[in-house]
Amino acid sequence: MNMKKKLSIFTALAVFQAFAVGSVSAQTAPQSDTVSVNTTNVESVEVLKEEQPIAEREVKKESTEATPKTDIEKPAVDGEETTANETDPKPVVQEGASEEVETPATPAQVEQPSIDGKSAAGSGGNLTLYMNSNKMEQDGNTYLAGQPMTVKNGVSYVAIRALVDRVGYGVKYDNKTKETIIISGDQELRFTTNSTVYTVNGETRTMKGPAYQQKNTFMVPLTSITQALNITYKVNQPAKTVVLNLNTKPVASFTISQKEIFAGDKVDYVTSYSSPNGLDILDERWTGRQESFDQAGTYTISYQAQDSNGQWSDPYSITIEVMSPNLPPVAMFATDKEQYKMGEKITYTDQSTDDEDNIDKTVWENNSLAFFEPGPKTVTLTVTDNHGATNTYSKVITITNETLYSFTDFNLLFTPVGQKFTFNGGEVTTMEKVPYTYMDEPSLLIRSNSPETVNTEGIVYKESSSGQTRFMIHHVNNTGKRVKMYVIATNNNPNPAVFEQQNMGFAGPTPYATVAGKLSIDKWFKSIQTGADQKKEYLQPGESKLILTELNKTPMKEGQVISLYSDAYSDYSLDYNVILVEENKDPFESLPLLPVLDRDGVHNRGTYPNATRNITYDQQVGTKPARLPLGDNASDPNLVGTDPMAYIDASNAGNFGVLYKITLTNVAPRTLISFNPRGGKYSGVALVNNQLVSIAEGNVAVTNSSEQSVLYRTGSFGESVTILFSAAPGSNLPVNLLFTPLPSEK
Repeated sequence: MNMKKKLSIFTALAVFQAFAVGSVSAQTAPQSDTVSVNTTNVESVEVLKEEQPIAEREVKKESTEATPKTDIEKPAVDGEETTANETDPKPVVQEGASEEVETPATPAQVEQPSIDGKSAAGSGGNLTLYMNSNKMEQDGNTYLAGQPMTVKNGVSYVAIRALVDRVGYGVKYDNKTKETIIISGDQELRFTTNSTVYTVNGETRTMKGPAYQQKNTFMVPLTSITQALNITYKVNQPAKTVVLNLNTKPVASFTISQKEIFAGDKVDYVTSYSSPNGLDILDERWTGRQESFDQAGTYTISYQAQDSNGQWSDPYSITIEVMSPNLPPVAMFATDKEQYKMGEKITYTDQSTDDEDNIDKTVWENNSLAFFEPGPKTVTLTVTDNHGATNTYSKVITITNETLYSFTDFNLLFTPVGQKFTFNGGEVTTMEKVPYTYMDEPSLLIRSNSPETVNTEGIVYKESSSGQTRFMIHHVNNTGKRVKMYVIATNNNPNPAVFEQQNMGFAGPTPYATVAGKLSIDKWFKSIQTGADQKKEYLQPGESKLILTELNKTPMKEGQVISLYSDAYSDYSLDYNVILVEENKDPFESLPLLPVLDRDGVHNRGTYPNATRNITYDQQVGTKPARLPLGDNASDPNLVGTDPMAYIDASNAGNFGVLYKITLTNVAPRTLISFNPRGGKYSGVALVNNQLVSIAEGNVAVTNSSEQSVLYRTGSFGESVTILFSAAPGSNLPVNLLFTPLPSEK
């Protein structure tokens, strides 16, 4: 055999052995007996550009071992470990060639060939690297890298090929730029031998140490990979391991847009997908999905998505309850008769039904308690269930030419409590006034209501008070910004102080002033009844705290109104500041910088003593028409106080914020007590014999002096009646309580 032929045989054998060595890095090693891949010296092979034939001159003579020994004192991770005493590998030179023809190895192809630019492995489980070893563990399998995890100059290096194989990223080598490239989804990392610089999607970054080659294995700092690809890891020094969290599975989920699903209805599925590697979705699969379900019952639906690397997400499942098809409600009502006289009371009985017994809305049309014109009258009822299905029923009743009650007498007798009726309001001024007297209780009213419409940040009220104090706060936001209102209490005493909130009525923010005013009084009276809103705040000397914090829970948008009523007590004098600032500003930091806002010249503000007015009347009322005026500044004089910010006297027009405790000890039998506004539209509540009564029900207001709202009717015997009343912000004063004898029933 001639020398040339003999050299070719050895060359082929060396190439075969070298590729076998490179492939070992991706092969599973036996669990029980993991050993170094190379136990004998083999000829090293340099892989050149793809499709370039391997010639005999490419066989290298340098021997290599898969697990070289290094003199490493202590393993660690980038910058935290001691410096390794490691010598750089010698340049690889082909046998019989000069250094000028030396060609560096292509790092991405030395350890394991790639398939279409992607690594041939990668299972997605956590990857455990062993310090100073080429051993790697993943999903219960042990693998061997081309070189051990190594510490060099305080930086931990890993064999890039073996790492990306296990991670499941793409890897290739660019012969033109001499760069090793890692591809993860839409991210591309490029490394160069002997350089501390690498790029991520073209952006230059710096590593803690340069990349280098060691016996045809390309080594890079571990953290350059983990940071660039957002891989988290944990170091276990006792076990000498680094565990990489390689959750590369895509995540898939879905929702069903319908809150309730009925048999036969189309189901709307909304899918969601994400990939830790930024990969696109390639495929998806469902289990149990149906576009509609024919039968009621319980169904489990599962969804998975596959990324462009071929990995499937874990199944995501939802169990749904498909209900029987919703049946619309059935509207139905009955009347106690089919034919009525004019002015005769009609009793309506709602007999509507729903298959789920869940009627959400009932709307009547023309269901008057009585009619005062003869002829047929059509009454209609429409009901809506909780699914939005509706049904309507109409009935015709007949009104004869006979009269049972006049319009006035009927309303006096039968208009329900909390509802209103019209009458001749001009008669009220001719009624006799109840000649009551009153006694005031010591309670200091702080009325913050001017400027009612606030155009800029600032202090809308400031005052000091001790003992019994009532807060009335009513304002509109006109700043053009989202704002909050606060009440700050400051203890400037040398002793600790206690602020005790006794009740709370707060409403808003809302665009409607009358709604906010009525609801704040409603909640205030309920709080007085239940005592549910009591709380205490303790303030040390010099300390400031937020109080009445219901006020600042929700920001006010432009044009919105807030309204607050609250009684409180403090054992020492506290300084109070009511402020309005932008929603994100700190109220304590803002307070020293805020201006005191001027009053608007229309609405009232002031501090008023004796804000609880007790009216007790022992003489009989109700035997003849009579009225009890409130807020008129005559029978009921305005409270007189001061505006502490303008340094002027103030008069509480309308006596807003005053709590009236009215006791009528002798109300005649068969007496109607009603509410009649005299200053304009009014919407509020009263507490009558400890029962909350609307003026008037729902969002209805008594709009003028020719309307009255029913508060109470006495029965066949005389009674004592107690009424708690306070004027609702946003409404108009004065008002009258009317006492009218009831006509005889027929």
